[in-house]
Amino acid sequence: MKTGGQLVVECLESQGVERVFCVPGESYLAVLDALHDSSIETIVARQEGGAAMMAEADGKMTARPGICFVTRGPGATNATAGIHVAKQDSTPMILFVGQIGRQMRGREAFQEVNYHQTFSDLAKWVEEIDQVERIPEIISHAYHVAMSGRPGPVVLTLPEDMLRDAADVVAGPRVEVAEPSPCIEDMEALEALLGQANSPILVAGGSRWTKEAVASLTQFSENWNIPVACSFRRQQLFDHSHPNYAGDVGLGINPALKKRIDESDLVILLGARFSENPSQGFTSFAIPKPRQKLVHIHAGPEELGRIYVPDISINATPGRFLKEAVKLKGKSGNKSASQAHEAYREWTDKLPETVGAAKMGDIMSVLRAELPEDAIMTNGAGNYAIWLHRFWRFRRFGTQLAPTSGSMGYGLPAAVAGKLRNPEKEVICFAGDGCFQMTMQEFGTAVQFGANIIVLVIDNGVYGTIRMHQERDFPARISATDLVNPDFAAIASAYGAHAETVEKSEEFEGAFERARKSGKAALIHIKTDPEAITPTTTLTALRNG
Repeated sequence: MKTGGQLVVECLESQGVERVFCVPGESYLAVLDALHDSSIETIVARQEGGAAMMAEADGKMTARPGICFVTRGPGATNATAGIHVAKQDSTPMILFVGQIGRQMRGREAFQEVNYHQTFSDLAKWVEEIDQVERIPEIISHAYHVAMSGRPGPVVLTLPEDMLRDAADVVAGPRVEVAEPSPCIEDMEALEALLGQANSPILVAGGSRWTKEAVASLTQFSENWNIPVACSFRRQQLFDHSHPNYAGDVGLGINPALKKRIDESDLVILLGARFSENPSQGFTSFAIPKPRQKLVHIHAGPEELGRIYVPDISINATPGRFLKEAVKLKGKSGNKSASQAHEAYREWTDKLPETVGAAKMGDIMSVLRAELPEDAIMTNGAGNYAIWLHRFWRFRRFGTQLAPTSGSMGYGLPAAVAGKLRNPEKEVICFAGDGCFQMTMQEFGTAVQFGANIIVLVIDNGVYGTIRMHQERDFPARISATDLVNPDFAAIASAYGAHAETVEKSEEFEGAFERARKSGKAALIHIKTDPEAITPTTTLTALRNG
């Protein structure tokens, strides 16, 4: 006989879970007790939003559900930020919520929440496990739901009295989900369209990618000499140094790339949903029928034709599609790939000169020169991220953790998860001063669990993205966008980390070298001028129209 708490942990062990992220709560003490004797590592975060973002980032890296445990009520609602990231980023994740006792339901008991109502728009499935005997069945189904089709988050609630019940059942087997594949007719139709196209382009995005699929994408691109662009915050899907790379399709898109997509006679969306940001506010394609010939490949059949009516719809994972696509004959003589890559290099090679003593162009130059190809780069949301997305050269799969949902605060918890999953790799977190303060308490989690990340806090004293829009739309009417910030280096030092402050460009290289050699989690506080609001404009220029 095993308690519910023991069964939950046994089921996670059978799925190969190595690590869970949590904030402890009395509502699931039976699970915490079972974890005490488990091989699963328990990472204790400081706030449930951070724990959920760590679990989401772990799911991004493994393509299996990241696991998060939180307590009822405010614990669950705090975790909502990470659930939203998992939904919009199509990441498999399971959030376990300790729940009130079954006999208390419906009375608005202490911290009682109706989780079906609360999470119905954010999770793929929400369920309460009422009977201890059904734990293996429901967790197995949760894995299937989280990983199948378009992946996403599942929420399972665990009544605390159920976790103390006992049953003579065993954990289910390791879950592997179906991979939909293209049919012969679809591939023949695609081959015909490719053969007719003069200016095709492929946009890669979404999830369910593997290292092997990325390699096959490169081969497919070479076979047809087709330019490949990456959807918003999915730059890791194609080597930026490859002569067929066309750039990223997201916020601040290269105008030449936007023009290429607009004028293309064949667009292939592979794994991408092409929602608001990559579609430039749903303007790249006419809705519902695009002007361009459109082929859409997606693992979730519900996404095919959801916004755009394709000429060919293919329900397949990227890997299964590319396994067949590389067999197609190919076509030589197309110059669009080299032209697209040349436009990308013109857009990104030269690092812009900005105002202020600490210039992000100079800092990016050091990072380009010093970091290895397999360094993992993380970020949240803010104008500072433009420097990373536009000017960093992503070379390998598995080196980017960034939220397509645009969630502030994501970079730090993602970096913690990234370093714990890949301790041999360098993990660099980009965070603005506003972004960092959303989750900066998770720096303590990094120190406690030996996640020796390097955090670059880019501090301009404002909520930069909002100030940018504010100055453009309401010139000189500053409201709610100024920040009075602490000494971030002092905070990092208080945690026992390596910490430095950079106020001039020439100080960064030495500070970065010392941070890398410190053998500790490290933070570099970079003080930038708010006038340098983007790589290409200033607040004054925006204000003056």
